[in-house]
Amino acid sequence: MKNVKNTGKAQNAARRDTSATWRHIFASLRPYAAHVGISVMLSAASVVLMLLIPIKIGSVIDLLLGKGEVDFDAVVPILFLILGMAAATGVATWISGILNNMVAYGITRDLRREVFGHIQTLPLSYIDRHPTGELVSRMIADADRFSDGLLLGFTQLFTGILTIIGTFVFMLTINVWITLAVAVLTPLSIFAAKFISSHTYSMFRRQSETRGEMTAFVEEMVAGQKTVKYFVREDKTLSEFDEINERLTECSVSAIFYSSLTNPATRFINAVVYAAVTLTGALFVIAGGVTPGMLTSLLSYANQFAKPFNEISGVITEFQGALASASRLYSLLDEPAEEKECKRVLADASGDVAFSHVRFSYSPERPLIRDVCIDVKRGQHIALVGPTGCGKTTLINLLLRFYDVTDGKITVDGEDIRELTRHSLRASYGMVLQDTWIKTGTVRENIKLGHPDATDEEMISAAKAAHADGFIRQLPHGYDTVLGEGGEVLSQGQRQLLSISRIMLSTPPILILDEATSSIDTRTEADISRAFTKMMAGRTAFIVAHRLSTIRGSDLILVMKDGDIIEQGTHSELLARGGFYCHLWESQFAGA
Repeated sequence: MKNVKNTGKAQNAARRDTSATWRHIFASLRPYAAHVGISVMLSAASVVLMLLIPIKIGSVIDLLLGKGEVDFDAVVPILFLILGMAAATGVATWISGILNNMVAYGITRDLRREVFGHIQTLPLSYIDRHPTGELVSRMIADADRFSDGLLLGFTQLFTGILTIIGTFVFMLTINVWITLAVAVLTPLSIFAAKFISSHTYSMFRRQSETRGEMTAFVEEMVAGQKTVKYFVREDKTLSEFDEINERLTECSVSAIFYSSLTNPATRFINAVVYAAVTLTGALFVIAGGVTPGMLTSLLSYANQFAKPFNEISGVITEFQGALASASRLYSLLDEPAEEKECKRVLADASGDVAFSHVRFSYSPERPLIRDVCIDVKRGQHIALVGPTGCGKTTLINLLLRFYDVTDGKITVDGEDIRELTRHSLRASYGMVLQDTWIKTGTVRENIKLGHPDATDEEMISAAKAAHADGFIRQLPHGYDTVLGEGGEVLSQGQRQLLSISRIMLSTPPILILDEATSSIDTRTEADISRAFTKMMAGRTAFIVAHRLSTIRGSDLILVMKDGDIIEQGTHSELLARGGFYCHLWESQFAGA
């Protein structure tokens, strides 16, 4: 009994999901209403012309049979008329196909743009919870699958429905009883197709989800291939891939196997219908109620009447996969964006920053930041130190509003940052992270990322200040050298120097340096530190560091542990206390 209830709930959820997906699709069609309208009219015209041809052919056959000679004066004009109608049908179908392609691929383009734009507005917590490859799979593979299904719908569904209606009307004008027999028997193929397709939707959805899982896994393993080889994890990685691949194969084979039953089932039913029309029509010809030409037209119509049912059943089957993919795309669009922000703009920030009783947790049952209070004045340099996982980077994420505080508030120049636009807030920060990000493009474009209007002289000056100019000029095309994804042609240290050059160029009022020199050799680090000292003069700076030697000159050092600030003071004050900071210092420099 419990399983029946669970199955019922799952079916109701699937119906709601499908209904919501269809609403989204119709909403996406609105901008293309004119294209769809013209396409429908052209489809109707082509169907009418196509259905007139069998009548004309039947007339020709009646003119050829039962006479001693052929009346060419009557036959030839009909043949030319048939040729003209066929040409007009071809032109109408061609133009309709162009419009259908414009609609299908236009919707897919708009949807991809909307999804990509929505990803920019999603809270960082959503991005952190979902693998990058899975999101990429939705935007690429699912969008392509949806586009293919949509195109099939436009090219075959509209024409098929019009053909069924038109053929039925034309058959009625020839013989009512044969028409009724065809109309009763042929739809059986639709019922067979619907029965099969209703059981394949969940299979296609599972296939899309597993494909996304595989994309995420492959992307992750390719990106970390050096680590995989270093730890000799090739066999383990391959076995994990095989497990996902096997699941993808199983759900793909199941979905395709059951969906492939549609075509032979409908063809069998249509063959029975055609045989019944042939036999019944032959009896009517013998009885004299139908001419041979009329029977030829009826057989042609019976075949045309059945053909759309085959196509529609195929479209329905294909649509199950397309709907599953569309559902994944629209469910991403339905994810709530970051909370709507206020319109207050932070302009010309001076650099006063305060944390007032700030609390934060990624999940309610695991509090991380507990009652942090900091008051930073303009131009002060604040260092955050402590063991891994103590909350240093989390404080920076809160400062940047990548996450919002659970309780308390953070202010910049006395303004609660939740009441400021994120753009104006983040524009007031300059940040260099341990994990650098280099976009595909030239060195010039990467350095000017935060200040695209800067002159080349300003850019080169910033690169020299960051000690990056030397290695840049050694690249094949200097500042115009194109860097690939992630800047793989550069060392980690060189990528970090480029990131530092960006900040040197933009010089915002508040600086955030999260292990900014962790990948740089000692000699270059000393040069960079001098450049940083010059750049930070008069600016507020937050420095996250594990190497304590880099933060000795800070105005205030905050020592964190388990989300709390357990000590604070200058370097000399903290050493004199002999507490946790002193222990960290001695552990790094023992025997030095």
